[in-house]
Amino acid sequence: MKNIIECKNITKIYVNDGNSTVALNGVSFTIQEGEFVAIMGPSGSGKSTLMHIVGALDVPTSGQYFLDGRDMSKLGEDDLANIRMNKIGFVFQAFNLLPRTTVLRNVMLPLVYNNVDTHEAEERAKKAIMSAGLDESKIYSLSNQLSGGQMQRVAIARALVNNPSIILADEPTGNLDTKTGEIVLATFQQLNREKGHTIVLITHEPNVAEHADRIITIRDGLIIQDKVIKTR
Repeated sequence: MKNIIECKNITKIYVNDGNSTVALNGVSFTIQEGEFVAIMGPSGSGKSTLMHIVGALDVPTSGQYFLDGRDMSKLGEDDLANIRMNKIGFVFQAFNLLPRTTVLRNVMLPLVYNNVDTHEAEERAKKAIMSAGLDESKIYSLSNQLSGGQMQRVAIARALVNNPSIILADEPTGNLDTKTGEIVLATFQQLNREKGHTIVLITHEPNVAEHADRIITIRDGLIIQDKVIKTR
């Protein structure tokens, strides 16, 4: 398998009012295509900063980040935006859905931005909704009529609709009860094992991280453990 994510000695320093804060301090790791990896750490550990770099939302102060073999530091904003739209599917803790808009329309949104034909966009959105495990009867429901677990599945479907290489999930169970969270995590496992998506899960909870096949633990801007917990 090839490396889809490669971080080499990534450092991120924030400067505010003359004070420097080191969020990441020489982080190096690779993730292969088709892996399910959790990046785990407490609040302030640097995991959110790392997520923003991996998601091409931010750039490191020093070091190199390669996504599918491309050096992200060499790309302009248009290229980075295209990568965020087509290469990475984002799933956030807060769902980030349009509240008075149907499930179908929410999932179609990335395709609308990509100027995909309406009929094709609808068909692709419906397939993504089914892949995310949401009941077909909910397609025309407004997102604010759904439960938390259903909203997160809509968010997963929206992340899938452009068929990205990577799904980047930031605390995706943070607003869910334990039972619903387990269902959502099982959906990620299914997408990884049956569809082959590379999944990077950001979490501070060990029991959530254990749904992945490998856990990278970060603390004080450093990787303190990188452990495979399941083999297939």
